[in-house]
Amino acid sequence: MTTDLPARMLRLLSLLQTRREWSGTELAERLGVTGRTIRRDIDRLRDLGYPVEGTTGHAGGYRLASGTAMPPLLLDDDEAIATAVALRTAAGNLTGMEETALRALAKLEQVLPARLRTQVAAVQQATATIGWEPRAPRVDPELLGSLAAACRDHESVTFDYTTRHGGCAARRTEPHHLIASGGLWYLLAHDTDKNDWRIYRLDRISNLAPTRHRFTPHPVPGDDPAAYVADKIATAPTRYRAIATVQAPADTVRRRTWALPGRIEPLDENTCTVDCSSNYLPGIAQTLAALDTDYTLDADSHVITYLRQEADRLHRASKPRAGHQAGQGPVEQI
Repeated sequence: MTTDLPARMLRLLSLLQTRREWSGTELAERLGVTGRTIRRDIDRLRDLGYPVEGTTGHAGGYRLASGTAMPPLLLDDDEAIATAVALRTAAGNLTGMEETALRALAKLEQVLPARLRTQVAAVQQATATIGWEPRAPRVDPELLGSLAAACRDHESVTFDYTTRHGGCAARRTEPHHLIASGGLWYLLAHDTDKNDWRIYRLDRISNLAPTRHRFTPHPVPGDDPAAYVADKIATAPTRYRAIATVQAPADTVRRRTWALPGRIEPLDENTCTVDCSSNYLPGIAQTLAALDTDYTLDADSHVITYLRQEADRLHRASKPRAGHQAGQGPVEQI
């Protein structure tokens, strides 16, 4: 029996944070106390500002709900280390939430026990991040968190969505999954008005509102949300068309480029096609440059013109300058 009140309260809070809902009987058994004691401890947590809700149903139960303020959380050693490392990774990558991750990391590290702080510091000292110029739209952390909660709780939401053509329309959806790809975040959801799956870019979502209506999730086609979204992105209409026939096996090309798998199709054992089509000409050039083998290209005139201009620029830049002959001086290998 847990007789020490502070220890029991912390244990109770930890249990409430590990599962969406507990029955009073389960909590009493875990802590070795009576149901009456559990009810008193729940009231104490509420007095401290923790939004513990009572649930209906057989024997009733309790769950830690969302409140008006963020209450303290309890993490075990492994969870604390994993959270700190994840925040450090998020702060060093193009997630769109770098500053937010750094603030959260500073708060967490301030209260870490010395033994855990040493482990986290060792990971940070042994790793480094190469920062690239952010090109993707920044992500609103509040929007991301709200959608993640809706996916978890199977709660439908409404929002306004701006299409790629600039139009805006209201949407009512059943959120299923959040997918990060190419510096962008996508929401995979079932549109209740269209009765079909839709993919929404988070940077185009505004005025998100929960409906407090729970739904039974529809099965995702193929049972793989990431693969489904990748396929839809790969087949989405683009402004510029560019198809490369590559003299290399499809598996080899997949390992060498960042083109979506759905855009790489084998022709035979030694040849494949790569759909480099995009709304951005520089992106097409980058994909082609990464092929690292011979290929022929079937592309729009705008693409051909852009590639020729870039090739001319590279050719001019590669010419030896006056007083600097080719092969003169050491060359650093990378």
